[in-house]
Formats: sequence, structure tokens, C-alpha cells
Amino acid sequence: MTPLPTQLSPDAAGSAGDLVAGGFRYLMVFFLCSLALSAQTIERAEALWHAHDYEAAKPVFEALLKANPKNADYRALYGEMFYERFNPTDAEKLYEEALAIDPKNARALMGMAQLAADSYDAKANDFASKALESDPKLYQAHELMAKVALEDDNQKKAESEADAALAIQPDAVDAIAVKAAIELLADKPSPWAAKIGNRGKGYETVAHFFVINRRYEEGIQYYRKAIAADPELWSAHSQLGVNLMRLAREGEARQELDLAYNNHFRDAITANSLTLMDSYKKFETFETPTTMLKLNKKEADVLRPYFQEEMLRAMATYEKKYQTKLKVPVQLEVYPDHADFEVRVMGLTGLGALGVTFNNVVAMDSPSGRTPGEFHWASTLWHELSHVYVLSLTNDRVPRWFTEGLAVHEETAAAPDWGDRLSPEIIAAIRDKKLLPVSEIDRGFVHPAFPSQVIVSYYEAGKICDYISERWGESKLLDMIHEFAKNRPTVDVIKEQLGMEPAAFDKDFLAMIDKETGKTVAGFADWTKQVREINQLAKDGKNDEVIAKGRAIEGIYPDYVEAGNVYSFIAEACLKKDDKNCAIDELGRYSKIGGRNPETVKKYAKLLADAGRPKEAVTALERLNFIFPIDAELHERLGGLLLETGDAKGAVREYQALIAMHPGDAAGSHYNLARAFKAAGQKDQAREEAVTALEAAPNFKPAQKLLLEVSEGEK
Repeated sequence: MTPLPTQLSPDAAGSAGDLVAGGFRYLMVFFLCSLALSAQTIERAEALWHAHDYEAAKPVFEALLKANPKNADYRALYGEMFYERFNPTDAEKLYEEALAIDPKNARALMGMAQLAADSYDAKANDFASKALESDPKLYQAHELMAKVALEDDNQKKAESEADAALAIQPDAVDAIAVKAAIELLADKPSPWAAKIGNRGKGYETVAHFFVINRRYEEGIQYYRKAIAADPELWSAHSQLGVNLMRLAREGEARQELDLAYNNHFRDAITANSLTLMDSYKKFETFETPTTMLKLNKKEADVLRPYFQEEMLRAMATYEKKYQTKLKVPVQLEVYPDHADFEVRVMGLTGLGALGVTFNNVVAMDSPSGRTPGEFHWASTLWHELSHVYVLSLTNDRVPRWFTEGLAVHEETAAAPDWGDRLSPEIIAAIRDKKLLPVSEIDRGFVHPAFPSQVIVSYYEAGKICDYISERWGESKLLDMIHEFAKNRPTVDVIKEQLGMEPAAFDKDFLAMIDKETGKTVAGFADWTKQVREINQLAKDGKNDEVIAKGRAIEGIYPDYVEAGNVYSFIAEACLKKDDKNCAIDELGRYSKIGGRNPETVKKYAKLLADAGRPKEAVTALERLNFIFPIDAELHERLGGLLLETGDAKGAVREYQALIAMHPGDAAGSHYNLARAFKAAGQKDQAREEAVTALEAAPNFKPAQKLLLEVSEGEK
């Protein structure tokens, strides 16, 4: 190998200069070709994407990213394709990668804003604002913030953001739709609606706002307008189908969902909703003149008596209280699979609610869909039926905070131990002064700013209604319902009906909250510490100290009845000392405040029965029928106690529920039902059950004797 010269001759230098010049030209050509190749690649990727050939577009995008690892725009663009194809997880990953390369990338920031808005995350505004800082002409960011504001019922901000979008892009369809929706939601004619023209997307946006305000019929009308303007707007077909399904119009709902799905609009909502509709064959419907009860066949025989009776009781109460009769029957759907309930409501899983109302249709969890003790189904049923009446009375024109708050108020009005207790999350929100002004409380339901804000908002809204009832009387709540029916805003109704400015109301209301919860809020940290100490004392077997220390602190946070509650620690310590009266007293406090653990309540009932207090034992066990009635032991024990205390009709109900659960002792269960029928004076049914008992156990002498007794006098 010849070494390179360290110094060149003039001739050699000339040759080298030519070489360098030629190399430079070569590099420039290579560079320009690379740029051209990149341009062709991104153009090809976008062309395939917009031709809906997503599988072919993916490898082109992947090659593009590999060749340009520092190009944030390419990653954000690829993310947009994933977002369009119902894959928010991969879209978010690509947006985040783009922002790691360029934290100010407007396209990626806008993508993150859209993802947040879709999940009603309060961060949507933050991302959109940052996108605008990077690109002040990004009118879509203003549109998104306008939509978020209107979802929060902040009409002033919604209009301002829509105007900002229109200043940049005069025909921005979502901005126009927001301005139209503001007027249409107020029941005013809107010249903006005409400006949507033949753009289906605008009508779809208007429909969204009607739906989010529980005005489903009008939402359906605007989804139809969207489809009329753009028959291939498959997202509108899907949402039309979902909302028709919400109102139990299943035939047309399936047609629209099938149409969307068959045209490759296969997002999770569309696919899940179709799958759910396929499962309806598992349900059985029971009808009365005013109700339709849909129960899963596997638990219908157990649940029907309890749900049917409670529906009728709640409806009779609300008819009198709200001074109205419903024009159509109420349909109640009860789902043993919580995921099915979630899909019924939103088309997606991940919903924390227990029940949801769509006009006269109520969907809710079954007790079997939740861990025993964590769910009070009757309380949820009363909550949702309150919505049915209030939405009917107001023609769906009522703020979310008021209808939710009134429904929470009705739960504890039905029974003091119903409803939810003051939770640690609520205590923290009160301590940190996170309760919202009454004029802004709706946003706590729609765009929570912290993880527990929805729970806190339910509590706050319920307490507001409690406070109004206590200070102005229960009838004032009905007066407010009638004012909201006129489509009047919260601020105006507060001023006129309560005779005070909202700020003054907030001040008085918070003073009431402080009076009710101040001791708990101030002592919560110390209470937590002492509960841990009681737990250790219980482990160490120091029962006297558990009782003394527990009773000293249980008044600090009396609402806490969940796992590790002080009442249970004290009761167990009492039992270990063989002081049953002490345990009864403590478990009585637990039950009265709303404790729901089935095993704890059954223990309390047994102590009462053993102490010769059967009627109190009945009361304790009957609470469990509203919490977790799918419990054979509960029905057997309660049936026996009801017979003992002379309630034959109640005993019949309990033994029938037991038999519906197919108990191991079929003969004994049918015999007990025969006894209950006999006590109720229903000899024919008693004889039939006695025969059934003997078919299961031919030598069962008590059943033989009972059969003879109920057959006496027959020819």
C-alpha cells in the first residue's frame, strides 16, 4: 500500500483539488437526492394513509422514522394515523417520542391535546395552549379549547375560543358548530347552524353537545343531520347507533352500528356495542304497566322480587314528591358483568359508575358484578330513578350538578344508612379547599383536575342539596327543578330561588361543611395513626386497650366503615373477652352508620338472635338484601327469623330466593318454604312444596308430617 504524500506537488495539488470539488458535488447530489427520497417517502406514506391503505402505510412510515430518527414531525404524523385508526395507545407513544425530540412540536402537542380531550382529561387545555405557543395559527387548538369549555358549561370561554379559531380560519367547522351549539342548547334559533352547510362533521359536533347534556333525542336528530350531509361519515353512524341503543331502540341501533362496522369503522365503541347486543339473548324481561325489568337469566329468579318491589316503592315515592307521573314505563337493565355495564353506557370499559340513566332507561350493576359489601344496589336504584323523574320534569334541561346532587340527596332520604360515606379522598379535598364554587361545579364532573374530583363533586353536589333542603325546606328543591326546566343557568336560579348571590351561598355552604366535617378533617391524620396502633394492639391480644383506645377515637371519623374500621376492632376485642353485649353495641353503631360487610352484619344478627332479640336480627339481615342478596346463607337465616317473628309473607320470599340459588339441601329448603306457605295460609302452595321436598328425600319425616297437616279435610 503506497502511503499518502505529506506534501503535494503543484500538479498533484491540482489533481487533488479536482478530486475534492468532485467529491463535494457528489455529496451535494447525494444530499439533494436524499431530501427528494425523504419527500417522496412522506408523500407516499400520506398517500397510502389517506387512501385508507393503513397496512401498506405502516412500513413506509417505519422506514421513514428509521432514516430520520430526529424528525419529530414524521413521528407526530405517524401518530395521527394511529389515532385515526382507533389506536390511541400507539398514537400517544409516537406523540411522546416526537416531544422528546422537539418539546415544542405543535403537531405532537395537538395530538396529545386531542387524546386528553377524548378522555375528558383536564390536561387537554394545557396541551392545546402549548401547541398554540408553537404555532399561533393553529386554529384547531382554539376549536378544541372551545369544545372543552362548552363541555364544562363555560359558555363565555367557549365562545371566545371559537371566535379566536374563526379569526384564523373563517370557515372552521368545529368553531362554527360550537357557536351554534351554545345557542341551540339555550333553545334559541341559531344562524350559526346554517353556516355548517353540508359539512356532516359540524352537525356531529353539535350532536355531541346535546348528548353530553343528556338531551339524547336532540343528539340523535343532529347525528341524522350529519349523516344526511355526509352519508359516509361512519363515526356519526356509530354514535347514532350508540345513542339509539341507550334509549333501547335496539333494531335501528344495530343497523347503524353494523353499517359503520361493515365500512371499516371499527373503533372499540362500535365493536363492543355490537358484541353487547349479541349478549341480550341472555336476559329475561319482566313487565308491569309502569316497569320493564331486564335481568340475566342466571340470577333473575333471585333478584326479581327485590328489584321489582324496590322499583315500585321508589317510583311511588317520587310520584308524590315530584308531583308528576311518568308517561312511559321505566326500563331497568341489571348487568352481572361490570364490563358489560360499562359498554352499555360508554361503549368502553373503565367506567367507575354504578348506574346510568338515559331518559326512561336505567342501566346498572348487579350485586353479583361487585365485591360483596362494596355496592348498595338499592341506593343506586333510587339514585337513578330520581334522574328519570327530574329529567322528565325538566325535559332534560337541568345542570349535571343539580340532578346528581339531588339524586345523592334522595339516597339518604330513602334511608339514613344508604348513600356513600365521607371518604378519605373527600376529607383531603375539604382540607385542601378543593370544593368548587356552585357556579363552576359542573366541570368537576366532566373534566376532573385531580383523580378523585368526580367523587368529590358527587359529595359536594349532594351536600348542596341537603343544605338547601335544611335551610329552605324540601319543597325548594322542587321549585328549583321547575326553574331549571325553563333552561335557566345555575347562577340565575340560585339568585332568584335562594335570594342570594352565588358567592354568598358558597360562603354559607362551606361554613356548614366545616361545621359538619371540621372535627374529622382536623383529626384525620391523628386518627389514621391511632388506627394503626389499634391494629397492632389487636394483633398483640391487648383487648382492653383496643376497646379503650378505639372508643376514644371512633367519634373523630365516625363515617369510616370500610376495611380496618374501628367498630370491628372493638367488637372483636369484646368477643374475645366474651362480652357479647359490648360487641352488639359496637356492631349496632357500625350497622347504623352504614357498615355493609356481609360477614360482619351476619355476625351482628347472630349475636342479636342468640341474645333473644330476633326482630332486631331481622332488621340487621334485611339490610343485606339491599347490599348482596345473592347469598344462600342470608336467605336461609332470614327466612327462619321471619317465621319466628310471625312474618310469613317475608319468609316465603326468602325461602323462594334460597331455592332459586339451587341449595345443596333441596329437601330442607322446599320443606321450609312449605312451612312458610302454611303459616301464610296458602295450603295449596304448602302442599306442593312438601311434595317437592319428599321427591328429593322420600323418607324426610318432617315433610311427611307437614304434607298430612295441609292435606287434612281433602276428599
